[in-house]
Amino acid sequence: MRRRRDAPCPRRWRESRSRSRRRLPDPSPAYPGRVVVAGSSGLIGGALVDALRADGVPVTRLVRREASAPDEVSWDPQRSRLDPDVLAGARAVVGLGGASIGRFPWTKRYKHELVWSRIAPTQALAAAVRTLGDDAPAFVSASAVGYYPSAPGQRLTEESRRGDTFLADLCGEWETAARAAGPHARVALLRTAPVVHAEGVLKPLMLLTRLGVSGPIGRGTQVWPWISLEDEVRAIRHVIDGDLEGPVNLCGPTRATANDLGFALARRMNRPFLVRAPAWGLRLVLGKDATEALLTSDSDVVPERLEASGFTFVHPTVEDAVASAVPAA
Repeated sequence: MRRRRDAPCPRRWRESRSRSRRRLPDPSPAYPGRVVVAGSSGLIGGALVDALRADGVPVTRLVRREASAPDEVSWDPQRSRLDPDVLAGARAVVGLGGASIGRFPWTKRYKHELVWSRIAPTQALAAAVRTLGDDAPAFVSASAVGYYPSAPGQRLTEESRRGDTFLADLCGEWETAARAAGPHARVALLRTAPVVHAEGVLKPLMLLTRLGVSGPIGRGTQVWPWISLEDEVRAIRHVIDGDLEGPVNLCGPTRATANDLGFALARRMNRPFLVRAPAWGLRLVLGKDATEALLTSDSDVVPERLEASGFTFVHPTVEDAVASAVPAA
């Protein structure tokens, strides 16, 4: 994965600093516990911001357009650095950006976008955090359970080895970029499972189920990590509020196979679950990298560190998560 060679434009850097100072909420004691969120327009980021605000936590959102609200700061991590003043006084900065891994096929060009839509923002956030030294906020940076290999019959904890797929390499580079935040910051790496939500992992499955053509994917018995959106947001807040650092698996506590998820969805929608999608067909349509990383991989990832820290799940089974996300037919 080659690093971009774009040199920051001095004029753009000065303009970015000026714009950031105009839009930055006062990080004084009037705003205790402020959290900075990059990627707030996404499914997880938007839900996190809503949950924080509901509890009175002030939020600064980093947006890739002209800032239009007092709690927004405009930034372009592909072109210029982030002014560390944006993070000064914050309790934590959460990085959740990145192009969707659910878009297929993963062409060479799109894989480049998958990489740099994650690495460049993470590098920018880490550099700004590092600049603050002893006053650095906690850096809570997204990663994914795609870090792990397909390992049938094994339980994968935060201590397990990295896989050798494109997605595993991407997660490794992503986490390396976050660790550059330096020795003074608490850095937590959120190895998140696919989110069981209508705008998450369920989106393509719901379409097939509605059409009556859903069924086992590949052999169907491969273990799929999963988590509900509510538990994902609660887990991120648990990490922010606690002292967890390093990798943390954000996934449901109960083992589920691809068939478990697909059948739970079909029952919820009152549709059949019969039509098998063979692995060779998936590779032909979606490509080898996406199929092996997302659909046919067998990875029993467990939230060992999360549970050891006292976290409890609202949706402990994949059936609970599906019922929460999909109205009954």
